[in-house]
Amino acid sequence: MRTKTSLVVLIAVIGVAFCAGCADSSAQRSGPVVGRGLRIVAAENFWGSIAQQIGGSAVSVTAVITNPAADPHDYEPTPADARAMAGADLVIVNGVGYDPWATTLLAASPGPIVLDVGDLVGAKDGDNPHLWYNPAYVRRFINALTGDLEKLDPTGHFAQGRQHYESVALAPYDTLIADIRRRYGGTEVGASESIFAMLAPALGLNLVTPPTFLRAISEGSDVSAADKRTIDRQIASHQIRIYVYNSQNATPDVQVQLDQCRSEHIPIASISETMTPANTTYQQWQSTQLRGIETALAQARS
Repeated sequence: MRTKTSLVVLIAVIGVAFCAGCADSSAQRSGPVVGRGLRIVAAENFWGSIAQQIGGSAVSVTAVITNPAADPHDYEPTPADARAMAGADLVIVNGVGYDPWATTLLAASPGPIVLDVGDLVGAKDGDNPHLWYNPAYVRRFINALTGDLEKLDPTGHFAQGRQHYESVALAPYDTLIADIRRRYGGTEVGASESIFAMLAPALGLNLVTPPTFLRAISEGSDVSAADKRTIDRQIASHQIRIYVYNSQNATPDVQVQLDQCRSEHIPIASISETMTPANTTYQQWQSTQLRGIETALAQARS
């Protein structure tokens, strides 16, 4: 939770940076800028990666969260972030309480079109915010993004960019999802937090970890003794065939479960909250993780 001091600083940042952004929208940006054309600012680089690939040379994309070690929930925006958003044609935010700092910045710069992925998919505060792990939501984002870009620049050939991205760039990702679902559908699995609760259904996997545990780890709240006992029993009895954890949030409770899985020879796979490495693409990042999950499932079956 922010301190009063940080809130005061943030308010000052917004006011000063908004004025600076109006005067010079090409000022320093907080992430890598690629190409020229429509100015897009994405709160997180995974959404920005998709936007850049669809927009191509007709867009320039700035991603605010690019450091894999950064926590988007608690990110402290800079004056450069505020200037970038004030000067953008389109701003992409995850929403659902995942990046509240972005919403605060946008309140001071009402000019850009805002694509809020949470609003797009009908998510509300308190829902699972890890929307980029839901393949169906990613498709809806791609369609909405293309529509917004075409409104801003009807000559940008964005429909062609979308078609290429969906049919070519995402093909390995789609194939991996289909293969895992076909070969391992129905397999009972465990996980460390709610980040995997978005992906497991798409893979046809039966995630049996208590939802209250998944949410507690994701939100950094206390884990109940009852949930710990349930997970201990699931691991000891091999009710779960593999365990999937967020490598960027391995809390002491998760470390205990990882040690238990290793003792019981239950295969482990990892996923991450933000793109790793930072200079990869969305589909490369996701495909690497899917291959890790597929390998763990194959080990569990052997």
